Amino acid sequence: MKTTISLSAPADVLTESLVAVVLDHAEPVQNGQPQKDKKPLLKVATADAAVQSVTADLLASGELTGKPFETNLLHKPAGLKAKRLLLISGGPARKFSAYELRRIAGTAVRTLKSRGIRSFGFVAPPLKLELDPPSPVGLVSEIATRAIVEGAHVGNFDPDYYRSDRKDQKIDELTVVTGGDQVALEKAAAEAQIIGESQNFTRDLVNEPSNRMTPTILADRARKMCADVGLKCEVYGADKIKELKMGAFWSVAQGSDEPPALIVMTYEPAGAPAKPVLGLVGKGITFDTGGISIKPADGMEKMKYDMAGGATMIGAMRAIALLKPNVKVIGIVCATENMPSGHAQKPGDVQIAMSGKSIEIINTDAEGRLVLADGLYYARQLGCTHLVDAATLTGAVVVALGYSNAGVFANDDAMYERFHAANVKEGEKMWRMPLDDEYKEQIRSSIADIMNTGGRWGGAITAAMFLKEFAEETPWIHLDIAGTAWMEEQKPWIAKGPSGIALRSLVEFVKSFAQ
Repeated sequence: MKTTISLSAPADVLTESLVAVVLDHAEPVQNGQPQKDKKPLLKVATADAAVQSVTADLLASGELTGKPFETNLLHKPAGLKAKRLLLISGGPARKFSAYELRRIAGTAVRTLKSRGIRSFGFVAPPLKLELDPPSPVGLVSEIATRAIVEGAHVGNFDPDYYRSDRKDQKIDELTVVTGGDQVALEKAAAEAQIIGESQNFTRDLVNEPSNRMTPTILADRARKMCADVGLKCEVYGADKIKELKMGAFWSVAQGSDEPPALIVMTYEPAGAPAKPVLGLVGKGITFDTGGISIKPADGMEKMKYDMAGGATMIGAMRAIALLKPNVKVIGIVCATENMPSGHAQKPGDVQIAMSGKSIEIINTDAEGRLVLADGLYYARQLGCTHLVDAATLTGAVVVALGYSNAGVFANDDAMYERFHAANVKEGEKMWRMPLDDEYKEQIRSSIADIMNTGGRWGGAITAAMFLKEFAEETPWIHLDIAGTAWMEEQKPWIAKGPSGIALRSLVEFVKSFAQ
């Protein structure tokens, strides 16, 4: 999607459709009393007189509810050079921020492209920014531009690759209509485009069925991406995994006929300091049957998405290489299938991880933590001083947080606060979960050092406690994205299917070390 910046008045922008946000300015409380039957007070979020004039009657009619994502398309709007004017409700003005704006931009794309429209202009609205000191107008415009461009890219993705009657519906060109410094705005838009394209690159990897996204193919896609953006990429097979004594990783891989892949991507800009070195480690289970502890048939087809954590790290490395922060980053993806076969590990087996820790296998479907255990330890061996892993790790995190928030675990408060600031800025919902020492009792083994599952209760936490054994004292964050890496239903701003969650936060987190 080509993105341009226009400093023209919205009425003067010649485009297939102009998009403007409508906000509800009604106050829920007046004179200290809640307003139960309050009517919406709708205003278009632009000072442009022509846009205000052409929308005045509709907004005053009482026909609109003002609920978020409500759309109205006006043809041949008087006083505007645009052929159409799409109004999208952003909800209450008092709450409207970059988070809502991203979703409105995605809604605009999905609404317009379904009508065969290929280009549009988006009028950047004012934002509510809780910053101290207050942000200058120029910075607010840049933040709005980033949100619009990122949200538009998310909305432009559709997963129906293999339908023979697939319609080629996509937006080819976006114009952000705003005010401010042209150079700064273009820089913001270019960076946002890199993020948006990288998020969709991640979604593309996750969307592929497992027969078209084996560990070997995933490694090939990572290798090609690295060559395109100037990253160093090394891919190792079974022999190297055994040579490194990655017994936890190999214990999962041994059950499949598909060879595993240890993918190592390195970004090291000239002049980067020796420390920190950031390690991004992703779970790359390209299909998860559960192994001998086989999953139920219902819904198993979705298990192609079990490599979403690895795909996120590959996409993040792409964005990092293009944005060029001055910090060294190593991305590691442990890719394999988890299959039942005569070669597969069995419940009760004991495996020796790369770190030397012994692991009693209680459930072969708790395989993601096994590959990550060796991935985290290997990242430390490569010199990483700070670690982040991402994985579709547990169903338990979905029970705890549903489909709205990813689970965040951290062994270091300062690192968590840095990451939290990044995901708030990038509009990704995540919630910190506990890592109290008491939970470690649930994974103690009577035959080995630890077990690979701690039972039903607190399952997301005991999985994180397992990983903590391999991060040890290295500052570390674990992202359990099992409930958020896949959109279970179509939303106005995003298609059903892979979401690309965590990529934006990870990239912002990495950038924070270089500032």
